Amino acid sequence: TAFAEAQRSVAAALAAVPSQTANSKERKADRAKYEDLPGAEMGKVVTRFPPEASGFLHVGHAKAALLNNYYARAFKGKIIFRFDDTNPAKENAEYEKVILDDVARLEIKPDEFTRTSDHFDYLIECAERLIREGRAFVDDTGVEEMRAEREAMQNSRRRDATVAENFALWEEMKQGSERGVRCCLRLKVDMQSKNGCMRDPVAYRCKPEVHPHTGDRWKVYPTYDFACPIVDSREGVTHALRTSEYIDRNVQYQWVCDAVGLRCPVIHDYSRLNLVYTVLSKRKLAWFVEQGLVDGWDDPRFPTVRGMLRRGMTVAGLQDFILAQGSSRNTNVQEWDKIWNFNKKVIDPVVPRFFAIAADADAHVVATVAGAVGERAVSVPLHPKNPDVGEKTLYRGAQVLLEREDVALLKEGDMVTLVNWGNARVTALAPDGRNVTLTLTPDNTDFKNTTKLSWLARDLPAGVAHVPVDLVHYTYLITKAKVEESDNFQELVAKDTKQVTRALGDPALRTLKAGERIQLLRRGYFICDRPYAGDGQAEPMVLIGIPDGKAAGAEAMGAAPQSNAEKKEAKKAKEEGGAKKEKSKVKFNKGGGAAAPAPAPAPAPAAVPASGAGAAESSALLARIGEQGEVVRSLKAEKKDIGEALNVLKALKASYKELTGADPPAPGRGASDKKKKGGAAAAAPAAAAATAAPAAEAAEAAKSPELVAAEAKRQAQADKVREVKAAKADKAAVDAEVKKLLACNAEVEALGGSLGGAGGGRTPSSRKSRDKEKAGQPADEASKAAKAAKDGAVKKANEEKKKKQKELMEQQKAGGRSAMLGVYGCTKESDLSDWYAQVITKAGMIEYYDVSGCYILLPWSYGIWDTIKDFFDRAIKSLGVRNCYFPMFVSQAALEREKDHIADFAPEVAWVTRSGNSDLDRPIAIRPTSETVMYPAYSKWIRSHRDLPLRLNQWCNVVRWEFKNPQPFLRTREFLWQEGHSAFPTLDEAKVEVLQILDLYRRVYEELLAVPVVPGRKTEKEKFAGGLYTTTVEGFVPAAGRGIQGATSHGLGQSFAHMFDIQFESENGEKKHVWQNSWGITTRTIGVMVMVHGDDKGLVLPPRVAVMQVVVIPVGLTAKTAPEVRDALLAASKQAVDSLAAVGVRTELDARAEKAVGFKFNEWELKGVPIRVEVGPRDVEAKQVVLARRDTGEKVTVAVEGLAGTVSALLEQIQRDMFARAVVERDARKKQIAAWDEFQPALDAKCMILAPFCEREECEDNIKRDSTQTEAADPTAPAMGAKSLCIPFDQPALAAGTKCVHPDCGLDAKSFTLFGRSY
Repeated sequence: TAFAEAQRSVAAALAAVPSQTANSKERKADRAKYEDLPGAEMGKVVTRFPPEASGFLHVGHAKAALLNNYYARAFKGKIIFRFDDTNPAKENAEYEKVILDDVARLEIKPDEFTRTSDHFDYLIECAERLIREGRAFVDDTGVEEMRAEREAMQNSRRRDATVAENFALWEEMKQGSERGVRCCLRLKVDMQSKNGCMRDPVAYRCKPEVHPHTGDRWKVYPTYDFACPIVDSREGVTHALRTSEYIDRNVQYQWVCDAVGLRCPVIHDYSRLNLVYTVLSKRKLAWFVEQGLVDGWDDPRFPTVRGMLRRGMTVAGLQDFILAQGSSRNTNVQEWDKIWNFNKKVIDPVVPRFFAIAADADAHVVATVAGAVGERAVSVPLHPKNPDVGEKTLYRGAQVLLEREDVALLKEGDMVTLVNWGNARVTALAPDGRNVTLTLTPDNTDFKNTTKLSWLARDLPAGVAHVPVDLVHYTYLITKAKVEESDNFQELVAKDTKQVTRALGDPALRTLKAGERIQLLRRGYFICDRPYAGDGQAEPMVLIGIPDGKAAGAEAMGAAPQSNAEKKEAKKAKEEGGAKKEKSKVKFNKGGGAAAPAPAPAPAPAAVPASGAGAAESSALLARIGEQGEVVRSLKAEKKDIGEALNVLKALKASYKELTGADPPAPGRGASDKKKKGGAAAAAPAAAAATAAPAAEAAEAAKSPELVAAEAKRQAQADKVREVKAAKADKAAVDAEVKKLLACNAEVEALGGSLGGAGGGRTPSSRKSRDKEKAGQPADEASKAAKAAKDGAVKKANEEKKKKQKELMEQQKAGGRSAMLGVYGCTKESDLSDWYAQVITKAGMIEYYDVSGCYILLPWSYGIWDTIKDFFDRAIKSLGVRNCYFPMFVSQAALEREKDHIADFAPEVAWVTRSGNSDLDRPIAIRPTSETVMYPAYSKWIRSHRDLPLRLNQWCNVVRWEFKNPQPFLRTREFLWQEGHSAFPTLDEAKVEVLQILDLYRRVYEELLAVPVVPGRKTEKEKFAGGLYTTTVEGFVPAAGRGIQGATSHGLGQSFAHMFDIQFESENGEKKHVWQNSWGITTRTIGVMVMVHGDDKGLVLPPRVAVMQVVVIPVGLTAKTAPEVRDALLAASKQAVDSLAAVGVRTELDARAEKAVGFKFNEWELKGVPIRVEVGPRDVEAKQVVLARRDTGEKVTVAVEGLAGTVSALLEQIQRDMFARAVVERDARKKQIAAWDEFQPALDAKCMILAPFCEREECEDNIKRDSTQTEAADPTAPAMGAKSLCIPFDQPALAAGTKCVHPDCGLDAKSFTLFGRSY
C-alpha cells in the first residue's frame, strides 16, 4: 500500500536533511531519535508553526518551529507559518515583525504565510452550522459558575435551549451588545467525560475590540482550540505537531474536525521544553521587562531567541540542541549547560583567540622577561588548529602584564608557558609577588607540564594601545531550579545577576565587530556586544561571556569562570580531601591476579615550635591565616577583587614559615586528621598539639555557662544518634533522634558556639559549610542520615510515579483493560531495547542472574536450543564429524602461544587466580574459544595421512567477559555454542567442508528459525584472527536497522598447524602441515529469532522450534455451566490434545480453572505459541474447533475429524509464511547503491547497503569513520558507523571500471560488499 511504502521511506527522509554547518558532521552523534510520522508520504507532508503575536519567541517556540521545519524538509513537503490572531487583546503588529525576524534568524524559510483571521468567515459558518445542528449552544453562565459546573460534571441550564434561542443570543454576541459580552458559544460534547477538555468547551467569545488586521468587523472571536483544527485541515496540514501538554485536548481536536466534516490531520505529540532556573511564560517574562529588571526582550539573561543570540548562542548550536531533543514525548527539565555545550561545539573550531588582562593595577603584575630579543611585532595564528581563521599581530616586550592571581601560584624555579611566545623559567619572585622575572628558555619545547599564562606587553609601539574592555557575565534570574505552578515567581527573583570586570584587551581586538564571537584565552568565550569606539573614547568595548557548558548551575549560565588561581586552589583542596579518604587500591595484572598496593610514602613531620612563646606566636599566626583565608574566599564568592586580601594572606603565610620552618597546614586539617589512616597528621610530633593548646584553652575560657551546657547537651544527643544507627534501629526512631540533634545544633549556634569537635563538623564562620547546607549538603553525619533517608523516599516515590504512568499509558491504549501481563510502556518500534527485555523475561525465556552479563536459560528458550542442537548434530554426524569434549580451563602459556590470534580475545578473557584462600601459582583462563585448547592434542594425535581427516565437534560454553552493553542471547559473557575443529591433508578438502557447514548454518536460520540470512565471505579486516578466510551467514534485524553475524565457518589455512606443529606424513613419506577449519553457532540464534519475528504482543515462534506448537483452551465455561457440559467440554479438549500429540505435534491443554480465558489468550500470545485451539460448548455439539494463528491473528473454524492433519498442514504454512514475510521485510531494507551520497541516507533508513568496494582495510576504516551516527533504535548502544557485514556469494554484475564507493578511494571495486550497522 501507499502507506506501507511511505513508512519504508521515513527514516531515509529524515536522514536526508542537509547539515547546517561545516562542522556539523562532528556533531551528528548528538542527534536524538526522530519518531516516524504516521501516514507520511514523500512530497506530501505539510506542517505548520502557529505562534501568537503577543511577545518575543523563546527557546520553547524555537523547538516547535525547528521540529516542524525539520519534518517538512525531511519529507520534501512544506511548512506553513501562521499567526494565531484569534485574540485581538493580545495581537500586536509590532510583535509580528519581531517574530518574523526571529524565524528568519533561525534560518527557517516558510513556504506559506497565513493568519487564522484569514478564515474568520468560514469559522463563523462552522459555528452557525453547529448551532443549527444542535451541537453548539450559547451560554450566559458566569465564569466562576461555569467552572464549578464543569468540575462537578453538571450541565449548564442553557445546554438544552432551542436553536432559535441560541441564534438570538448568538446575534447579541455578534453585535457586541451588553448582553452579548456576557455570553460565549460552547460545543455540546460530553459533560460526563473524565477528560475535562471535553466538557462542553468554549468555541467563541464576545470581544468588542479592534483587531489589528480585521478592524472592527467582528465582535466575536474563536478560541484557539476551535479554530486550530479547522484551519489546519483547510490549509492542507497533514501533521499537527503539538507539545504533550495538549495531549488531553487531542480528542477535542478530532471532535471538532469530525463535527464540521473536515479531514483530521495526524496529531504528533512531542515533549515541551523545560529548563532549570527559567520561566518561559510570556506573562512572566513581560513582568521582568516592565519592572526594569532586564534590559529588554533581548536581554542576555532571557530565554528568548534574541536574548540567547545576544548571549552568544549560534543558530547552528540552537538547532543541534533542539534536534538532540528529538520528537520524544518524555518530559523532563533540561540543564542550561547542555544547550551551551552544543553551542561550544559550533564555535570552538572557528572563533579567534585573544588575550585580556585585568585592568586594575592591584589585579595585575608587571613581569620582566629576560631574553626578550628580536622582533617586537610578530604574526601568530588566531586559532591554533584552524589556519583559515587568520592571523593577528602580537606585540612582545621586555616587560609584560600578568594576572596577579596567576603569579600568586608561582614559585622560583617553576617552568611556565607564555602563550604564543614560549617557555620561561621563574628566576626571581619577590614575596609580595610584585617583582617577577621570567627567563625565556627557547630550547625547551615541552608544553605539557607547564603553567599557561596569558600576557600583554606593557609597552607598545607608537599608535598602538591596549583596548579597554568590560567583561560581562550573567547568572540566572531565578533562584529555584524548577519553578512550580504554585510558586510566586516574583519571590524567586535573583539579585546581582550581572557582573562586570574591566580589563585591558589585546590590541588586535580593536577591529572586532558587534556580534562576532571570540575566545579570551583562559577566560572563556565571549561575544562582542559593543565594539571599540576608538582611542580616547570614554566607552570601552563590551564583551558578554558565553557559557561553555562545562559547569552546571549558575556557572553554566555564564557566571565568571574560575581563574587559574581558583582552579589550582580547588584542585589542591580536592587532592587534600581525596588524600583523607584514600584507601588501598588493588591493581590487576594482565595475566590475572591482584598485585599488592604500593606502599604510601612516610609523611614528613611538620617543624613546629614545641612550646613557649614560639608556640603561642605560631598559634596566633595560624588563627590570623584562617581568618584572612575566609576573607579571600568571601571576596571570591562575591566576585570582588581579591588582590589586596591575597597579598595579606601570603604575607601571613610567609611569616608563619619563617617562624616555624614549615608551610601552614591546609584549611580544615587539624587534630582530627590524626585519626585518618595514613594521614600526614598521624605522623606529626606531639608538639603540634601543644601549638594549638593555648588558643583552645583561651576559647574554652571565653565560653558562657549557657553555651557550655548547650554543647554538653548536643554532644550527648550526637552520641545517642550514633547509638541508634549502630543498633540499626528503624527509620522512624533514627529520624526522631536526628530531629532532636538538629534542635541542639540550633541552640548551640544561637549562643555563638561552633559545631566542630567530636560531634560536629563546621564552625559558624565556615562559609563553605554554610554554602553546603544551603545546597542541601548536610555538614554533619546526622544531617547526612536525614538527607539520605529523604532522598531515598523521594527516589522511591519517583520510581513509583513512573511505574504508574507507564501502566496507565498502556491501560488507556487498551481501552482501560490492564495489560500488565504483556509488553507495556513501549512498542517494538519505539523502544526496541525495552521491548526486547520485556519479551524475553515475561515470555519465560530467561531469568536474570546476579553476575552481570550472565543469564539463566529457562526451558522455553533452552528447548529452542535443543531443537537447533538436534538438527545440527544429526547433520554433522552424517558428514563424518564426531563429538568430544575438552576442558574449559586454559593455561596462560597455551593461550598466549599464538599472540596474534588471541589478541582479539585478550580484553575478554576471564582468569581464575585463587583457589579457596590461596593464590594460584599461575593464573588459569576460562576458554574464550578452543583453538589453543584442542590443537596441542591434534599435534599429538595426527602423525600420518591415515589419521586424516580429523573432524571433531564439541557442544560447550565459552566465556568472553564483554563489557559493551550486554544483552541476553545477543551479547553475553557466557554463552552456549558448538565449535567444530577439523584437519585435512589438502586445501581443497578443507574448502568443501567450510561451505558444507555454512550451508547447514543457513538451514538452521532459514528452515528452523524462519530468519533469512545472507551467505558470504568476510573481508580481510573482519575475518577470524589468524585464519586464511572466513565465511558467514549474516542476519538482519529490521527494527534496529542492524546486521548481526549469524554463524561463521573459517578456513584457517595452515597458520595454526605451523604454530602448534600439526604435521602428517603423506603417502610418499613427505612431512606436511595440515589444512584446518573451525566453525561455530551460538545461542545468539534465539535472540535474532525474537527480534525478527516478535511483535508488540510478545514472542512469535516459528512452529519448527516452538517448545509448544499448539495450546488447547476450553472456552465458554461459566459458574452456571452444567456439570455434564463442563465434563464433555474438557473431554473434547483432551481428545484434541491426544490426537495432535499422536502425530508428533507438541501440544498442551490449558484447563486452569483459576485463570480467565482472556488471561490465557494473552499469556500464550506473549509466549508465542503458533496455534491456539479454542473449544467451546457449541463447538463440542458441532464437532468443530476454532484455530487462532499467533503470527497473523487469523481465526478459522475446522472440523474435529481430520484435526491432526489440518493442524500439521497449518503449522507448515505458518512456518513458510513467517519466512516469506521476513524475507520481504529484509529485502526492503537491502539497498544497492553506486555512490557515496546514497550511503548515509540508506544507512540512516535502517538499511543494509550493497556497495562496490575495493576490499582494502584502510578504506573500510574510512567508511566506518565517515558514516558514524547515533544508533537510534537502541539508546543504550554506542554510536557506530557502518562496517562490512560480508561479501555475498550472490554477486550483482560489477561493470568494468566501477570505483569503490568511498569518495577518497578512487580504486576499482573488487566486489559488491554488504555494509551496515551491526550488533
